[in-house]
Amino acid sequence: MTSEAEAPVEETTAEDTAAPEAGTDERELTEEERLVEEGEIAGDYLEQLLDVLDFDGDIDLDVDGDRAIVSIDGGDDLDQLVGRKGEVLDALQELTRLAVQQATGDRSRLMLDVARWRADRRTRLAQQGTDVAERVRETGEREELEPMTPFERKIVHDAVAAVDGVYSESEGAEPKRRVVVIKE
Repeated sequence: MTSEAEAPVEETTAEDTAAPEAGTDERELTEEERLVEEGEIAGDYLEQLLDVLDFDGDIDLDVDGDRAIVSIDGGDDLDQLVGRKGEVLDALQELTRLAVQQATGDRSRLMLDVARWRADRRTRLAQQGTDVAERVRETGEREELEPMTPFERKIVHDAVAAVDGVYSESEGAEPKRRVVVIKE
């Protein structure tokens, strides 16, 4: 009878020991390690998607500030994953974020880029913001830009803020919210 009583105690002790270790491991992850994990989950998800679609592409993972960055480059047909004005890319990014959330239990802010579309768009928007700000500073006339996503507006606001004598604000309601540049 002694051996029967010992067996459950050993099992309980093993379970009790295992549970805190799992929780401790999760709490010990640094922010960067958590973002790397998000990127790896996203990369696996996107790799499976590319296989299903029979698309070629190289997946690159990075961490920038407080986001995981996942890029797909190198395939001939990747423009199809961007779509008109990045609409397909936005949807694919949201699906990837949901896949990461399902795996981790936490909401993801990861950024997805395909065929450098977002990187190139960021460069163009920053230049546009600077150009408009300088024009408004010279003419004194307020200018409205085309409607943009919140992320795109932030890029323009940052570019305008770097030019003395002007400021920017957002006007309108989504999805037609736009940046307006005004002379101080």
